Amino acid sequence: MTTASIARIAPALALLAAGGATLAARAAPRTRAFHFAYEATVKDIPTGAARIDLWIPVPQDDPYQQIRNLRIASPYQFKIDMAPGGNRVLHVAVGHPAANSLAITMDLDAVRTEHVQTRLREGPPLERDEDARVLANYLKPDRLVPLDNQIRAWARDVVEKAGAHTDLEMARAIYQHVVSTVKYDKTGKGWGRGDIYYACDARRGNCTDFHAIFIGYARALGIPARFAIGFPLPAERGEGKISGYHCWAEFYARGIGWVPVDASEAAKNPAKRDYYFGAHDENRIEFSKGRDVILEPPQHAEPLNYFVYPYAEVDGQPFAGTAFEVRYRDAVPTAAASAR
Repeated sequence: MTTASIARIAPALALLAAGGATLAARAAPRTRAFHFAYEATVKDIPTGAARIDLWIPVPQDDPYQQIRNLRIASPYQFKIDMAPGGNRVLHVAVGHPAANSLAITMDLDAVRTEHVQTRLREGPPLERDEDARVLANYLKPDRLVPLDNQIRAWARDVVEKAGAHTDLEMARAIYQHVVSTVKYDKTGKGWGRGDIYYACDARRGNCTDFHAIFIGYARALGIPARFAIGFPLPAERGEGKISGYHCWAEFYARGIGWVPVDASEAAKNPAKRDYYFGAHDENRIEFSKGRDVILEPPQHAEPLNYFVYPYAEVDGQPFAGTAFEVRYRDAVPTAAASAR
């Protein structure tokens, strides 16, 4: 090629290179840095109580979340341990409490990274799947998500109607079924417990109910699936109070790995239905995984349905007088989140 020819095509090459760089930049996972504050309060401790125990979930590092500068303000000694299910737990025990209330504040800095399973659309398959003994833990039932003949029949009906055969095809069919037939609706009673029979009957609820169906149907078909819970952050950068939790799920597909799913967000925003099968956005922070949660040290009462709010026992009995407040502040506030 002559020098003149190179000169003629150089501008086109430059545009192509710039376009490739732009695409690469768009493909890079988004991140969000923010400050997070969690205040737990136990109110109206009964006079004469011999002991009060308080447990608070503590977020931890994982491939999509980094926690830094964790600070705890507590009037009593506390301990942070790892619970049997892999959740990080702060525990405070107070003998013969003199005050009728107890408040603990947890402050931290977090960086959350968008989780996208790129093997769904491109890239080589996994060289080695996760150990079957590990995956078996995510095929077990939960108290409110049993694996019985009825659940198996409903799950089989969904995938047979979709003509799905592989793990990925079956999981996608379940996801489409849940998003299409369940309404995000927090009116009335019964929602929010993640009771698969309630959700299948009422066809409405919140994120816990959506993912009870998804996880239950997946496990019923031999697809490992797991539950995670934390708090959502508004897409618009800034600061403010967060009123409640958010939960999501992942399933395991052979040759691909763990695939993130957020069926309730997809139901609320149909334009992102394809996105939320294979991705979790960066606008969240995870506090714990799993259902039927055992704490550290173990609570006296039954396992917790899920663990995102403070939990207290007075003299070994569950105590309802707990409250919490959660706030966030973005590290670099902007007018609006980047458009997808």
